[in-house]
Amino acid sequence: MSIVNLQVLKKEAIQLLIQLINTPSLSKKENKVSFCIEDYLSRYGFHIKRKFNNIWTENTNYNTNKKNTRTILLNSHHDTVTPGKNWKTDPFTAIKKEDKLIGLGSNDAGGSVVSLISTFIYLSSFYRFPYRLVLAITAEEEISGPLGVKSILPELGWIDLGIVGEPTNMQVAIAEKGLMVLDCIAEGKTGHSARDIGINAIYIATKDIEFLRKFQFNRKSKLLGFPTLTVTQIQGGIQHNVIPDSCFFVIDIRTNELYSNEELIEIIQKNLHSKVKPRSSHSNSSFINPMHPIVLKAKLIGRKTYGSPTLSDQSLMPFPTIKMGVGDSGRSHTPNEYILISEIIDGIDIYIRLLNDFHF
Repeated sequence: MSIVNLQVLKKEAIQLLIQLINTPSLSKKENKVSFCIEDYLSRYGFHIKRKFNNIWTENTNYNTNKKNTRTILLNSHHDTVTPGKNWKTDPFTAIKKEDKLIGLGSNDAGGSVVSLISTFIYLSSFYRFPYRLVLAITAEEEISGPLGVKSILPELGWIDLGIVGEPTNMQVAIAEKGLMVLDCIAEGKTGHSARDIGINAIYIATKDIEFLRKFQFNRKSKLLGFPTLTVTQIQGGIQHNVIPDSCFFVIDIRTNELYSNEELIEIIQKNLHSKVKPRSSHSNSSFINPMHPIVLKAKLIGRKTYGSPTLSDQSLMPFPTIKMGVGDSGRSHTPNEYILISEIIDGIDIYIRLLNDFHF
């Protein structure tokens, strides 16, 4: 493959994103959009591998004469959330207004998807590129599903560094809060509400919830701050005249790198009267050494580093990663979601500057 014309790639990136927006790709229903991406990459001669609705490929012209060739993963997701009711336009129809491209998934994470694809194609056209590049566009990120990137990581081979494309305004998240979801149940005893008998499970639950509302963790991360917790659901009682014998509530915990998930669960269990059962505890906090060469290179080209409060597939990757992508996280999951075309063009240039002449 000869060096690809970058200006052509940039124009194709916008057209590809329009095609992706026009192809509904709700989580678990990403099949059609994955074939759109596969067809595009195939035009450039790449051999595409597929598992479920995840697709991946790699460059073949890296320097195989170099001992211990390093591998860099470029990853983003093609699934979207379900659109809300307040859209003024059809969320599944891309609308271009001057520099703005409106449509579901345009910002989260279509802009990053097409920018990483263009970057991968361009760098893969270099003769004897110093690194093995793996491009993986994956599914079920929005629901932390089991058939997403986690299902293909064992098949990608050894990865030395991951770049996860999520809307960060092309700044670099070098840490990311993890997520735990805890199911809690307060247990009481039924009785008639007209008599002073029974044990009201709702009262037990509300005491625990009040404790949680005031509770603070004591280990503060420089990048991520303290872990936070929020009670997000509650349900109890069967009818107005029966003392409820159970009350169910859910805790959402956003973690930092200073606590293990097991330790946080133990802290909660010790302080509540309700029974606590982890529903999800596999999404760990992410952290990369601020002196890692990719962080230093990012700073050299003018990128800022920060700690991200939002979760991504970065939490599933057991190797050094940064989160860096096109768009603004504040637009994600909102009505009339959009991306700026200029953001995509700039994003491609920044990705190329980051990876070209990069040294571990």
